[in-house]
Amino acid sequence: MNKVYSNADEAIADIANGMTLMLGGFGLCGLPENCIAALVKKGVKELTCISNNAGVDDFGIGLMLKQHQVKKMISSYVGENAEFERQLLSGELEVELIPQGTLATRCMAAGYGMPAIFTPAGIGTEVAEGKEVRNFNGKDYLMEMAFDADFAIVKAWKGDSMGNLVYRSTARNFNPVMAMAGKITIAEVEELVEPGELDPDHVHTPGIYVHRIFQGVNYEKRIEQRTVRSK
Repeated sequence: MNKVYSNADEAIADIANGMTLMLGGFGLCGLPENCIAALVKKGVKELTCISNNAGVDDFGIGLMLKQHQVKKMISSYVGENAEFERQLLSGELEVELIPQGTLATRCMAAGYGMPAIFTPAGIGTEVAEGKEVRNFNGKDYLMEMAFDADFAIVKAWKGDSMGNLVYRSTARNFNPVMAMAGKITIAEVEELVEPGELDPDHVHTPGIYVHRIFQGVNYEKRIEQRTVRSK
């Protein structure tokens, strides 16, 4: 099957109402900007989104929240989005806040084919309510289930037509573990090359995990909090 798609609209065409999506990125770094724009354009609704954060009001997943496309957010940090806060407090949006390491490891477990993990993070807090706790060597651990996502949507710096991906610097963040974890993984890249053009030692995500790839356009690459030194 051909992995290469012309654009984001084609790559996300079969994402339907009620599906669960993983979206790579951390803050505003490494976001699949083209796919998010295509999802907003498509108008798909009742989505469950697994992402480290919810973007800001006018960028990232914040654009989908603004259109009321998201039913539930599963995240570790959501403090930069006023619309998210409004929907949460009004009861319009379901939210599951989980420790950041747990978020990453639940993604990794899905990619490895593991049904669950055990972690000490969250023991004795609201995070543990309703979940199984087991004791190993005198220490309590919380059982957390691996994620079950219909699609993982990630962004990479370079990729080839076989789906091999290379991320750049901090834009790597959650993208590699999410790329492993979706039933179908869609990758958008800044530069799409032919097989053999990527150094195998530099590949972060092997193409076996990637089902669809396309070259994105017009990346904004916003900075969430710009801090500079005064003269």
